[in-house]
Amino acid sequence: MSKHSNPLLVSMDSLVDYASIQPEDIKPAIEQLMERARTAVNDAANPELPATWDAIVAPLDAASEPLWRAWSIAGNLNSVVNTPELRDAYNAMLGPISEFSTWIGLNEGLYKQYQRLRAVPDFNQWSQARKRIIELALRNFKLSGVELMGEDRTRYATLSEKQSQVSQKFSENVMDAKDGWSLIIDDIKRLDGVPDDVLSAIKDTESNTWKLSLQMPCYLPVMQYAHDRDLRHTLYRAYATVASEHGDEAFDNSTLIEESLALRSEESKLLGFEHFAALRLETRMADTAEEVVSFLRQLAVRAKPFAEKDLAELKAYAKDELGLNDLEPWDVAYAAEKLRETRYAYSEDEVKQYFTEPRVLQGLFDVVHTLFAVTLEHCDVKGWHPDVRAAKVVSASGETLGYLMIDLYARPGKQGGAWVDSERSRRHVGTHIQTPVVYLTCNFARPQGDRPALLTHDDVITLFHESGHALHALLSEVDEPGAAAFAAVEWDAIELPSQFMENFCWEWSVLQRLTAHVDTGEPLPRELYDRMTAARNFQSGMQTVRQIEFSLFDILLHSQDKGLSIAEVLTQLDQVRDEVSVMRPPAWHRFPHSFSHLFAGGYGAGYYSYKWAEVLSSDAFEAFEEAAERAAESAHAAAQTITETPVMGALDRDTGLRFKKEILAVGGVRPAAESFAAFRGRAPRMDALLRHSGMTEQVK
Repeated sequence: MSKHSNPLLVSMDSLVDYASIQPEDIKPAIEQLMERARTAVNDAANPELPATWDAIVAPLDAASEPLWRAWSIAGNLNSVVNTPELRDAYNAMLGPISEFSTWIGLNEGLYKQYQRLRAVPDFNQWSQARKRIIELALRNFKLSGVELMGEDRTRYATLSEKQSQVSQKFSENVMDAKDGWSLIIDDIKRLDGVPDDVLSAIKDTESNTWKLSLQMPCYLPVMQYAHDRDLRHTLYRAYATVASEHGDEAFDNSTLIEESLALRSEESKLLGFEHFAALRLETRMADTAEEVVSFLRQLAVRAKPFAEKDLAELKAYAKDELGLNDLEPWDVAYAAEKLRETRYAYSEDEVKQYFTEPRVLQGLFDVVHTLFAVTLEHCDVKGWHPDVRAAKVVSASGETLGYLMIDLYARPGKQGGAWVDSERSRRHVGTHIQTPVVYLTCNFARPQGDRPALLTHDDVITLFHESGHALHALLSEVDEPGAAAFAAVEWDAIELPSQFMENFCWEWSVLQRLTAHVDTGEPLPRELYDRMTAARNFQSGMQTVRQIEFSLFDILLHSQDKGLSIAEVLTQLDQVRDEVSVMRPPAWHRFPHSFSHLFAGGYGAGYYSYKWAEVLSSDAFEAFEEAAERAAESAHAAAQTITETPVMGALDRDTGLRFKKEILAVGGVRPAAESFAAFRGRAPRMDALLRHSGMTEQVK
């Protein structure tokens, strides 16, 4: 294919025709763009250039941005429409891209140029964004090994390339192991209890059988609703041993986990750090691994009594009402759903009938409009799959601020989970602003027939979570990509906007906008909402210690001064479970083998970020609760009759615009702690998180 027709080579101000991209487009596009970027790096490293932004940084950004956009697109396609051909094309360029990235980090000439920029007499008069970019670049050069010499420098480059390959293979094994597993059921009685829409989605009408998979829209409902205990056990074991020695050995991630830890340990030592956690925390809000461990253990002390109480109640109910004398891990989701139905008189399946995907998406758009004074409008941009739809973000004055590509449904060849990625960032180019393009990916159940897709309330929370990440990029007012949110915000603060947005999924005024019964069109009844909110913290103790278990395992694993064998990894996990967990899985459970966040998703030594940022997000949302209280008090003072929270509840635009200004719009222009303080007027406190989680009372 000629370079003029390659969709990956369109100009940065053009939208990409994703559907027309072929696997064979990737190699020539990446090679051409990489050569252009390499030339720009060499030019920028010329010591005879004047030490100015326009002479050094601007041309470098202009030449490298198209490369990273093309590579982001290739990576996205590899994750969401994976085929053998696409995988081969992506993997063929993974090594060269890794090598190129490492070469930049080790480029002494370029490092010296940034040192020159930092030393110019008028540096302190530069914009906040440009100063921040230079300072972060100097830090990142050091963390990329630029000061290494001789064999150490060569070894570092090798380590970097190997780590990218190990990470990619780990991810592939998880996807292939999940996609490769299925169970054919020919007796419908074995699926008693499973919701009708799930049965419809997995039924093969020709053979009159039902094909179970490990995709979440199938796996989770079976674990929650199937009366057949043996069936739940079968699925649980399959999911718990994904990509391990208990499955297809071709997908066993045991060796890759060992390789990853050994490579990370060696990299850390080369750079002068005691361990990988210390290296990673150089770019975080938290200062040391000890600080992270202390934070998690403090939270565990608060949460574990609630978790123990949750489990005791669940065991008693399972024994007395379900005849399960020994509650096993594959019974937990089932027993919990039954207990919820008994205690709060509703099921997740009942609630799901009100959350039709079109209504939820429009409701999300309405919330964003109310809070941040921007409009999301569906637009005609071709996606990479028929499932994909696009929306453009429009300001109050009619200016297009960016584009959001939305891919919501699970399918074979698509990586599980939910995430957001950015194809291009906001950037000031000449006389105009280049707008961001952001991908929002989930794995919800597909629509069946002419009925819309139905989302669980957890699905809705996931969608709002990912929208928070997307808004961090889309509502940026940072004109330099190097200070954009995804480039410069500390990793343990990046979850602040996403976890903040989750809170609105519990607001009555919001749920009225999000719900319309699939058959009647009626919104969620207030009485059902009250039962949902009464159950909001149902088993929150168990859920919290589970997250602490993952986080503590991660930080302790990466605080070792050497690599570990897979046996030592599992021993470390057992020790963490001894400390914080209340429900032990079987000895054959292989959770680390599919823990892509740690070994393929960039969260190594960073999984604690979810809980760390939840402190920030809960405290931030409390500002909206305070605004609602002030509105209620004001209404009372005006002698108005109020029987409940004002109709807008926490949807306060003034507070939303402050959040947008101090958190979303500034991206990584300043440290996250400063942005939070600018919004709240103080440092964050843990109180709101504990209150939102229902963990403020003393457990009796």
